[in-house]
Amino acid sequence: MITIKDIAKEANVSEGTVDRVLHNRSGVSTKTKEKVKKIIKKYNFKTNPIASALALKKKFKIAYLIPKYDEQNVFWKFPAMGITKACEEVENYGVIIEKFTFDQFNSLSYLKEFSKLIKGEPDVVVLVPMFKEETIEITKKLESLNLPYIFMNINLEGYNNFSFIGQDSYKSGFVAGKLMCLSLKEETTCLTIQTRSNISNYLAISKRIEGFNDYISSNNIKITNLNLTINLDNLALVKKELNNLLEENQKIKGVYVPSSRVGIISDLIEKNKIKTLHIIGFDTTEKNVKGLENNTIKFLISQKAFNQGYESVLMMSDFLLYKKIPPKKVYSPIQIIIKENVEFYEPNKRSF
Repeated sequence: MITIKDIAKEANVSEGTVDRVLHNRSGVSTKTKEKVKKIIKKYNFKTNPIASALALKKKFKIAYLIPKYDEQNVFWKFPAMGITKACEEVENYGVIIEKFTFDQFNSLSYLKEFSKLIKGEPDVVVLVPMFKEETIEITKKLESLNLPYIFMNINLEGYNNFSFIGQDSYKSGFVAGKLMCLSLKEETTCLTIQTRSNISNYLAISKRIEGFNDYISSNNIKITNLNLTINLDNLALVKKELNNLLEENQKIKGVYVPSSRVGIISDLIEKNKIKTLHIIGFDTTEKNVKGLENNTIKFLISQKAFNQGYESVLMMSDFLLYKKIPPKKVYSPIQIIIKENVEFYEPNKRSF
C-alpha cells in the first residue's frame, strides 16, 4: 500500500508538502501541486481520517536556541527563515517549534534563554553552541533530563550531541586559503580581520582561521599573513584605523574576513585602496552579495544557512515521528560564490 512518504519520494518533495496538497492548504507552488496530484491520482491514494486524527493527538516540541540577528549580524536571519518555513510543513503532524534567541556576544544571555527554553519541556533541543564553557553547563542539564540534543552551525567535539548540521569550518577556511593564494602573488601580504575579541570561544571563526593559515603554511607559499581585531561598535574609528594600516603597509593585497561581516568591512575601505585588494569572506547576506556585484568582494564562501534551519526541523521531526536516527554529521556544502553565479544561488531563500 502506497504511503505519503512514498508519494513524497516520487515527487521529490517533503511529506509535509504532500500533506498540504492532500488537504488543499496554501504554501505549495502550482507546479509542485500539479506534480503531486498526478502521483496521488496514479495510485488512487486516499487519506485515512482515523489515522490522521490519532496522529494529531500526540504533540511534539522542538526547541531552538539560536543567536539573534540585526543589521550587523544578519547571518542568523537565514537559519531562522529556514526554521519558519519548515515549521509550516510539520505543524500538521503535531510538531511544535519554539525559538529562543540570545545575544551572540553575551554568554549570560545564552544561559538566560536556555533557562526559558527548558521550562517549556521540549522533546528535543537544537542549539548553536556559541560559548564553550556555557555549553558544557547546558549539555549537562540536558543529559540529566535525558533530552536529546543536536548542534547547528558550530560543531563542538567531545559532547554527546547525537547529530550536527552545518559546515566543516576548518575545510571552508582551507578553501578560502587556496582561493587567496591563487589570487595573490608571492612576497605579498594578506590581512585577516577578526570582528570579535573572544575569538578562542567562537569555534567556527577560529577553525576558519586555522584552516586558512594551514593552507598557506602547508604549501610553503611566501605570503605574509597579518592579523587585525576590530570592534564594529564604532565604524568611524574602524574605518580610520583600517585605511591607515593599508596606507602604511601597501604590500597588503589580500583581505580575509572569516565571517559574514565582510560586506561591512569592505564598505569601510576607501575606493582608491579597494581596487587593488582581493577580499574573501563568508555568507550571501544582502550586503555581501552587493559587494560581489560591485567588484569590491572577490569571493564568498557560503554554507546554505537557510537549509541548516529548514533541514534540521525536518530531521528532528522524522526522529520524533518515525524514530529515524539522523546521521552523526550532516555537512552543509562549501560553495564558492562569485559575481557571475550569485544570481543562481539559494533561490528558495530569496523566494521565501
